[in-house]
Amino acid sequence: METIIPFTPEFGEAEVEDLRRRVAGARWPARETVQGWEQGVPTDYLRGLVDYWANDYDWAAANQRLRRLPQFRTTIDGLDIHFAHVPSPVPTARPLILTHGWPGSYLEFLEVAERLADPGADAFHVVIPSLPGFGFSEQPAERGWNAGRIADAWVELMRRLGYQRFYAQGGDLGFVVSLALAQRHPERVRAIHLNFWVSGADPSAELAGFGELTEEEHRYVGKARHLWAREVAYSMLQSSKPQTIGHSLADTPVGQCAWIIEKFHGWTDNTGVPESAISRDRLLDNIGLYWFGNLGASSARLYWESTDAAVADHSAVTVPTGYTVFPAEILAASERWTRLRFTDLRYYSQAVRGGHFAAMEVPDLFTDEVRAAFRTIEAASPTGLFGG
Repeated sequence: METIIPFTPEFGEAEVEDLRRRVAGARWPARETVQGWEQGVPTDYLRGLVDYWANDYDWAAANQRLRRLPQFRTTIDGLDIHFAHVPSPVPTARPLILTHGWPGSYLEFLEVAERLADPGADAFHVVIPSLPGFGFSEQPAERGWNAGRIADAWVELMRRLGYQRFYAQGGDLGFVVSLALAQRHPERVRAIHLNFWVSGADPSAELAGFGELTEEEHRYVGKARHLWAREVAYSMLQSSKPQTIGHSLADTPVGQCAWIIEKFHGWTDNTGVPESAISRDRLLDNIGLYWFGNLGASSARLYWESTDAAVADHSAVTVPTGYTVFPAEILAASERWTRLRFTDLRYYSQAVRGGHFAAMEVPDLFTDEVRAAFRTIEAASPTGLFGG
């Protein structure tokens, strides 16, 4: 059945009262023995954040933000998929699907969707699905919803919306899904733009043919080594035992908040606290999706399903590719490193600001990068990507 029905999201009053009760009765650990975030989220910081969430956060305003974009649900491959759809008024606008990652959501793209759909030479019809087990999409009840299956579902979603050929963009898990789209459906995907990178704990072997690495490449290799040495406990747990952490995240909003806010601290281009990169309310909007939807386990399971795909052979990607490095991104690559994996790299850029959640942190820059990437890619095609 291909029915598409309108959907209106909300944080309900009963669920909000339950949140307040749980926060008021929370049991707290002893304070950390260091200054700052070295051992994780500082207790005093987290206490202040969840107190604001329970007592001062404007829930009516939050629901308005949840509903800012037109939203729908449709059943694909037996699963209800939630998505936002922002058609451009420009008849010749290009279809574009944006895929979020963890711990993000469709809310990452609120500002950029409206900017990308604005009338102009580079207008897009924007589609933003929630990954299965994320946001307001249904949680899979069986194994097998990996990146490839999600990519197949995205192709079907775009077909139902009348978009036979389209662009794709993604970072984090959206990077993995966008790769799968390009690998599995090159006849449907005109081009992809990525703002993330995946590498092993020591990527030196991959770069061995380069001889002496540049200063930039040494920096990126150092980032990879640091990440794997100090920052991937969450990924290893979600990739191997997602149900274990899911039990904890399902029971305590304090734990769910801590699990996510740590990443917004470590992965954004901030000046010491996440709120310097993304407003407190926007951060809590996103965390609220995970808490109220009870998504701790279901979102973690996508790591269990898709980890191998993240490091798959990129040589199968034959569609034109664009790549942007945002300076605070946790993993990145130089241009020649990117070309080593993507044989049809048409656009490479280094932004001046932004991090892992660039669409939220610097929506203007993110929008400019997406437009510039696809404009450059299309200009390099003799008949244009949508011509001939």
